[in-house]
Amino acid sequence: TNCLTTVWRLFKNLSEDQQRYEKQLIFEHPAFVKLCQQLLRDSRRMTRGDLVFSLHAVVNLGVPQNTLLVQTLVRVCQEKLNQLDNRCISVLATTLGGLDKDKNVSALQAGLQLLVEQRIPSIRDIFILQNLMKCMGKDAPVFLKKKLEMAVLKEIDHLTFPNALRVFLALAAMNYCSVPILNACSKKIQENVHDAPFRQLILILEACYNLQYRNIKLFSALADYVNSTACLWDKRQIILFLSAFETLGFQPTELMGIFVEKVTEDPEFLNLKNLLIVLRVYSRLNYVPRDQKHLFFETLHSCLNKYLPQISNTELLKAVYSLCILGYLPHRALDELLQKDSRDELLLSDDLYKEQKEMMLRCVKACMELDSPSFVKPAFVLTENFSSLVSLNLRKAREALIELLGDENMFRQNVELPYKYHIDFEIRMDSDRKKVLPIAATDDHADSSVQRLAFLFVPLSAFCVGTTYPQGKLAMKKRHLNKLGYHVILVLNKKFQEMTNEDAVEFLKGKIYSENALPFSEVTVQDD
Repeated sequence: TNCLTTVWRLFKNLSEDQQRYEKQLIFEHPAFVKLCQQLLRDSRRMTRGDLVFSLHAVVNLGVPQNTLLVQTLVRVCQEKLNQLDNRCISVLATTLGGLDKDKNVSALQAGLQLLVEQRIPSIRDIFILQNLMKCMGKDAPVFLKKKLEMAVLKEIDHLTFPNALRVFLALAAMNYCSVPILNACSKKIQENVHDAPFRQLILILEACYNLQYRNIKLFSALADYVNSTACLWDKRQIILFLSAFETLGFQPTELMGIFVEKVTEDPEFLNLKNLLIVLRVYSRLNYVPRDQKHLFFETLHSCLNKYLPQISNTELLKAVYSLCILGYLPHRALDELLQKDSRDELLLSDDLYKEQKEMMLRCVKACMELDSPSFVKPAFVLTENFSSLVSLNLRKAREALIELLGDENMFRQNVELPYKYHIDFEIRMDSDRKKVLPIAATDDHADSSVQRLAFLFVPLSAFCVGTTYPQGKLAMKKRHLNKLGYHVILVLNKKFQEMTNEDAVEFLKGKIYSENALPFSEVTVQDD
């Protein structure tokens, strides 16, 4: 056992290429064959620790699972399962995680799960607990996940930084969102973020996404750390951070600003894959640099032009769509995209993303018209009522508007606009925003003195996490509605639904008759 575990410890620290070479030498060495034969003969006489650690070393060195040696060791572990102490249980659980399911492995896993359930109350070591959480995995029964959670919570006051990282990732492996444990781990990670390696930071952000855990203080601490040490990171590492933050819908403003400088100073590092990631991140998080806006867009456009001969139509659509969301029209790439062959290939493709591609193309065409410098705000916008029915989550708003305005003829609901834009409620007012006008009196004719209000009741996911700052698609819609002559009022639907009826009426009254109403000047991409 000592020989095998020593070989494994030396082996695991080698690079992948070295491991391949050394593995061949180990397997061909006559002493290794004799060692395996002796292990096979003595397996039933071994102590529990030697048995478990031998199986762990053999599996990790790459001895095939279907060999007599591995199958025998698995069966003997099953026979001696009740003799294993907590440490051996932890090692065995780790080992089984690296094996495919077969008859013997499945039987041992089932027995191990029952044993873990019995032993949990006696386990005080967080390292062992997190390892069991990780190895039991997402398929573990809910009651077992709950027991592991309670065991960790009993020891949470003794949580060290390394164990906080392990427990955080173990919860993700178990696909179990325990907010008290995650909060405790997050606090410890924030205090020691400078000691966390790059890979662990990325895994933490990925775990937050998988567990749907949103902790603004944790995100900000990680972003501030990367921002303050940006000169030490490779540009590709920063891209990975930005991509992880984008997946969470969190905008690390300062870091994105620093990365803009890196891109404009040296765009050569942007290969096609990284360029597409950068475009996706900046468009979804709706970030446009204040000082270098034109230079940044021109740099990205130039990089995109360089890859036009080799880029696929789908990737080209994604790139153009991202730039259009930000309010920039990449003319050469647009020409390439809208050629008949490219457009037909996108729309005729029979893949799962056909509807998404159609939506992206529709948005691109809307941007080409509405964001063009030659576009003039129309005096009259043709609209139609999409449906007289109001969805459940808008009934409260409808009732509040009727109570406030006195009549349902004073507003429109479910309004369809050109470019397939939809607004929840439309209200028309005089030029001073003092009086609401009946819809019928202002319909069917143009009147520059009439102000149009568009109410959009939007979900929390339409904003960057922890803010009321709209993400790219919502910002684009707001910009385009403004171009069509509407003053857009965004309402966070979740907060609105939590209001009492009286508060809802007062809230809408404040929005409609606001003395600080924005004029019909153009809404910028980042307007909040």
